[in-house]
Amino acid sequence: MSPQEVVARIRDRLGNSLLSVQELVPGKLYAEVKPEAVLAFAHLCGPELGGRYIIGFGTDLGNGRLRASHVFSLDKDNLFITGHFPVNGEKPQIESITPLLRAAGWAEREMRDLVGIEPVGHPDPRRLVLPDDWPDGVHPLRKDVPYDYHPPAAAGQEQKMKEPPEGSSVLPIGPFYPVLEEPAQLRLYMEGEKIVGCDYRGFYNHRGIEKLGEAVVTYNQIPFLAERICGICGFIHSTCYCQTAEEAMGIEAPPRANFIRSIVLELERVQSHLLWLGIAAHIVGFDTLLMQTWRIREPLMWLAERIVGARKTYGVNIFGGVRRDIPKDTHQDILRVLDQVEKETKAVLDALPGDTSLAMRLKGVGVITKQAAEEFAVIGPTARGSGLELDARVDHPYAAYAEVPPNVVVQQDGDNYARVVVRVLETLDSIRMIRELLHKMPEGPIVTEVREDPPPGRQGISTVEAPRGEAIHYVLTGGDNRPLRWRVRAPTYQHLQAVQAVVPQLTVADVPITLGSLDPCFSCTERVEAVQVETGKRRVYTEQELIALSRKKYGPD
Repeated sequence: MSPQEVVARIRDRLGNSLLSVQELVPGKLYAEVKPEAVLAFAHLCGPELGGRYIIGFGTDLGNGRLRASHVFSLDKDNLFITGHFPVNGEKPQIESITPLLRAAGWAEREMRDLVGIEPVGHPDPRRLVLPDDWPDGVHPLRKDVPYDYHPPAAAGQEQKMKEPPEGSSVLPIGPFYPVLEEPAQLRLYMEGEKIVGCDYRGFYNHRGIEKLGEAVVTYNQIPFLAERICGICGFIHSTCYCQTAEEAMGIEAPPRANFIRSIVLELERVQSHLLWLGIAAHIVGFDTLLMQTWRIREPLMWLAERIVGARKTYGVNIFGGVRRDIPKDTHQDILRVLDQVEKETKAVLDALPGDTSLAMRLKGVGVITKQAAEEFAVIGPTARGSGLELDARVDHPYAAYAEVPPNVVVQQDGDNYARVVVRVLETLDSIRMIRELLHKMPEGPIVTEVREDPPPGRQGISTVEAPRGEAIHYVLTGGDNRPLRWRVRAPTYQHLQAVQAVVPQLTVADVPITLGSLDPCFSCTERVEAVQVETGKRRVYTEQELIALSRKKYGPD
């Protein structure tokens, strides 16, 4: 369906509720819609047009004006549709679309926490991002809240968790769990060894990166901040931000810069998939494979240091292009390392089908059906392992992927094994792509000179296919050489919402590898849930209580 046909459908469906709709750049539609039509808009972009829900967010436009937004993707039409809904600043409310689209659940809760726009009728009204002792009425992304504001703890606030099914017992996992590399809190509801339900809480150490981007750093400093969103695949966030800001300001990176971005992105994908495969092997007790995959990965880290000066957190992207070239005299070194990594990765792939122990732990375990994958809008290898042919490099081509597209790897079983196979095959395809990118890389400059600050009120949205899946950035330009609004959605944001669909019916022993198969990236946490063995009573300790207990036992230092 063409953008013009979609615009006609929007106008026909919304009538007088549509305030405006325009295609600001090819493939990006922006509609201004009266808030009472939010459900009609969501139904049109979702079930009627077959769109996929991407993200929602709130914006403080200043002078008491607030706006809710929802973004959809028509993947096969290479089209994004963003709906903006101005809400009443005195009583900021908008009807929840989560009963229609479960994938919007977290986005609407975050919109309420950070901007104060209440999603009326949301099936899970608990806080998502803000801690339980955060005072009511204080919303961090409002313009009148300083970026370094540290409010006093509100008294009488208790952590709200779902009630377990009748007759079940509660098993808390985390926040510190030996086989997961980062902390997370997951409560399992058990009947014997079988899991019948679960609840997840995260965001315990929210870093406020979006607020820093709106209040402290400038457009050309944000790429270095964005790269620290994730310690493994940070380059995808700096690329995604740069593309979004460049789009908003009408600037194009030079072709050579786009090829360099794609090469570094694919190198990052290869090292990330190999790192993940080692961690997955460690989770199931196969440490030989852990050692082998990390050995295979290590030359890639040396190669990254040779190309950009750092093993990780590359610092290459800037607004308008890149800071580092990939000169011709490095190509042979890159190709030599890729040849060796490819040879050894193929050996790993050949060994997988014949390993009966791995098959017992992975095949038929942790199944996410195609229907559940669509319902929770999962992405990346998780979606492709469940039969969904989604890949931002194809659906919304960026950088140099129109010239060198990927072969989209899809498996149908939806289990842990399918997600392993997708990642290993993608590793080999990324090596193929890097070779082609090096061969086809054009000559020319690596950065477009930016001579003036961008005008306020411009907007852009971009996607990059991270190793874990699609990342999304949205930018609305403001004054003072920084965005008025910067919204980031990492891949794990969608995957953790799907945990409730995949964990029930597992046994406890299968939970770590099933979570690991989603390749989650958690934030740190400062709360601990404890269960008193004798009575079964549960208690959540706050940060202050943990500090007090530590000092009581070990002293003030």
